[in-house]
Amino acid sequence: MTGVRSYEVAADDDGQRLDRWLKKTLDRVPYALLQKMVRTGQVRVDGKRAKTDSRLVAGQTVRVPPVETKVINASSLTFIPKENDEEFLKSITVYDDGELLVLNKPYGLPVQGGPNIKRHIDGMLGTLINLKGVRPRLVHRLDRDTSGLLVCARSLKMTQSLGKMFESQDIKKIYWALVSPVPDKDGGDINGAIIKGEGRRKEAVVIDNQNGKPSRTSYRLLEKSDKGAASMAFWPRTGRMHQIRVHTADILGCPIIGDEKYNGLTPIIDDTGISGRLHLHAVRKRFSHPKDGSLLDLVAKLPEDLAKSWNVFGFTPDYETDPFERKLK
Repeated sequence: MTGVRSYEVAADDDGQRLDRWLKKTLDRVPYALLQKMVRTGQVRVDGKRAKTDSRLVAGQTVRVPPVETKVINASSLTFIPKENDEEFLKSITVYDDGELLVLNKPYGLPVQGGPNIKRHIDGMLGTLINLKGVRPRLVHRLDRDTSGLLVCARSLKMTQSLGKMFESQDIKKIYWALVSPVPDKDGGDINGAIIKGEGRRKEAVVIDNQNGKPSRTSYRLLEKSDKGAASMAFWPRTGRMHQIRVHTADILGCPIIGDEKYNGLTPIIDDTGISGRLHLHAVRKRFSHPKDGSLLDLVAKLPEDLAKSWNVFGFTPDYETDPFERKLK
């Protein structure tokens, strides 16, 4: 049980919804309880009642009554910092203009924390706090086993602007992957509604065109090998969990090599001696800068393990060409 607390709204939280601010500030309190406290007038902003969707203003005081926190094994959720976290983030930074921060996330590193996850990008971002006390925020996520471009924002306003761009698909996101077998067509669109799996697939998603959320992925065949693999480019037009992975495996019939959740642990891994990791990389993002409208075209080159796999099949990475600008035959 915590006592009555008062918080001053920071400049970087100006304009944020009260419920989202509470969820962030009191992350160990059940969200449903926070909402109830607001509805019943227990949470006060500058001494007055407020609604869950009220927008906070920098300098306001938010009063929170005594509240029970969740019973959580703290050791399973604690981020464990390292001395070189700041240097590590700088070493994987692709772009940083003080407003936007774009990283080239490595394979195997989670973006956010969770049970028994003690090393993640979100925790490391705390080392990049600026002189105003503002830390970068995540704008979207990548799966732990997907490498490549990860966009962060250095202010709440920029986070909100970029969030809207991701929701409206105003950011062109291109992924590269190696799949096996080779697809029948050179390109097209994959349409298949997605829903969270159950039973043996509870940690994955499944195609369910009756109950799932509509999802669309554009794809292009870049190169193919007589060893039974293909280099592919994917452009997710919607942003569902594991969208590319389930679309290419369950609809296209060509799982991404190394994808243990979607039948990608194929003999081709042992036959060729390539890495057994997920061969999926967020290679490119193109969008207009929210502040001045200038075009950003950011590229993250393949990490060493993926570059070796591309080389084994005789594939040549082309970072200059946008495969979705060429017409299909």
